[in-house]
Amino acid sequence: MSASRLQTTFARLAAEDRAAFVTYVMAGDPGPDASFEILTQLAGQADIIELGMPFSDPMAEGPAIQKAAQRSLKAGTKIRDVLDMVRRFRTADADTPIVLMGYLNPVESHGYDAFAADAADAGVDGLIIVDCPPEEAKELAAALNAHQLSLIRLATPTTDDARLKVVAEDTSGFVYYVSVAGVTGVKEADASAVAPAVARVRAATGLPVAVGFGIKTPERAAEVARVADAVVVGSALVEEIDRALSENRPVVPAVISMAADLKSAVRAARLARAEKER
Repeated sequence: MSASRLQTTFARLAAEDRAAFVTYVMAGDPGPDASFEILTQLAGQADIIELGMPFSDPMAEGPAIQKAAQRSLKAGTKIRDVLDMVRRFRTADADTPIVLMGYLNPVESHGYDAFAADAADAGVDGLIIVDCPPEEAKELAAALNAHQLSLIRLATPTTDDARLKVVAEDTSGFVYYVSVAGVTGVKEADASAVAPAVARVRAATGLPVAVGFGIKTPERAAEVARVADAVVVGSALVEEIDRALSENRPVVPAVISMAADLKSAVRAARLARAEKER
């Protein structure tokens, strides 16, 4: 069931000729109750939700997501809490795909087989582990495959054709294309550079390509939506949480309002292109 949620979503959106809107937020940020409310309401905006697993040394993340991880850890969030959040979410939403994104250490500590079994039972659809190269992922991939969970890998601007073949092994669901060099939330994506890269990754893997890192505004999201199978926005939403906290504003409506604006831009992107081509 779990892997098919991703497949069904991408097939439906391809038939509608639109990109998926993928949101990322950190589980447990800024606290358990607000985090669950954000997750629940994001399901009304996002086609796919990436849920961060907090870790003390998030090496691929920029300042915004690092701060989110610290807030979550300070609130006491553990792997079991992340899985319980997904399990609770599934009591009301059986359709929105959820992908967990994080680092290998907490998963390894949990145990690959135990983590895969617990994640599948909770209703998770896939896993992105940013610091686990394919050469080190065989055991993890086998555990996820046994429970029909997708292992989603990253490709970057420096991933050449030979490396793409390695990336494609045991990958399912989609490929996450990191559009800029560096950490999350610092540089902006360039749609003109993304387009040929997306085509190359799609051809090499046979999978949908989601583009993330460097997408913060509705305008930039729309540009990427015209050339990619999915647009991932994370740092902008996490930054909005931080802003709302610092300004003593309600967090949940602030995040959902931003997500709604991004969703509208992504969904309208190809309609605007089609009108121009007429």
